[in-house]
Amino acid sequence: MRSVYDYYTLANGQRIPCLGFGTYNAKKGDNLAIIRDAIVAGYRYFDTASLYETERVLGQAIQESGIDREQFFIVSKLWIDERGYEEAKKAIERTLERLQTDYLDLYLIHWPRETEEDTDWKEKNLETWRALEELCEAGKVKGLGLSNFLPHHAENILENCKISPVVDQLEIHPGYTQEAAVRYCEENDIRVQAWSPLGRSSMLENPILKEYARKYNKSVAQICLRFLLQKGIIPLVKSSTIERMKQNQDIFDFKISKEDMSIINNMPQNTWLGEHPDFAIPKKKSNFAQ
Repeated sequence: MRSVYDYYTLANGQRIPCLGFGTYNAKKGDNLAIIRDAIVAGYRYFDTASLYETERVLGQAIQESGIDREQFFIVSKLWIDERGYEEAKKAIERTLERLQTDYLDLYLIHWPRETEEDTDWKEKNLETWRALEELCEAGKVKGLGLSNFLPHHAENILENCKISPVVDQLEIHPGYTQEAAVRYCEENDIRVQAWSPLGRSSMLENPILKEYARKYNKSVAQICLRFLLQKGIIPLVKSSTIERMKQNQDIFDFKISKEDMSIINNMPQNTWLGEHPDFAIPKKKSNFAQ
């Protein structure tokens, strides 16, 4: 990988950029301006979701850019309360309308189960997946994927699907590398993507990473992103300033040594920040009206 424009080839033959721009929390600032800046900075892979409430402004920014839709790689996700066969069919129509496009490059199930008491999650996910497969066959989606699915969640899909998932988005960063989940994905031709690749900024003051930043003459953020890139994991970066957006792309002119990669990979695994997909109770609902 030599630039943000290089790509991996997914199991279904799709080309996916090696670095993506995540729009989660963009709405906290001037989200339209943020996404416009990201396009100017060179990002073409954008990750959104019905939950994020950024689909509409992402669509607007792409339309205003004057760049052909085919130059963008757009990923969105349906939330827990949009699972189910009919619900998923309705969810994508809302997403496509908000994004002002007639297809998605990837469409993902955002979360595998609603609560710890959600005992029929396997059946609900299979109903959802059946709808997604039909959307894929109809040309509204080019590829399908998962988000926050651990191996036992993904196995339910893989054992029953016609079209296999090609990506899984997980919380992965130094200090929380999810080796078992990553290994499972690699064994099943699922490309791993890292949301929160900086550990929601918690890694920026880590003394080990600060030492490597000095060694390689890079920022801690760039060390985190390069670490993931060398593991074959796609980072989904987020930033509100164009300067930081460009800095996050400046990770292709150096390589972390094998020894240093091992040390970072074996840092204490104590910086988990998200909710657990089996035991946490997501409290948010998708905003159908956004």
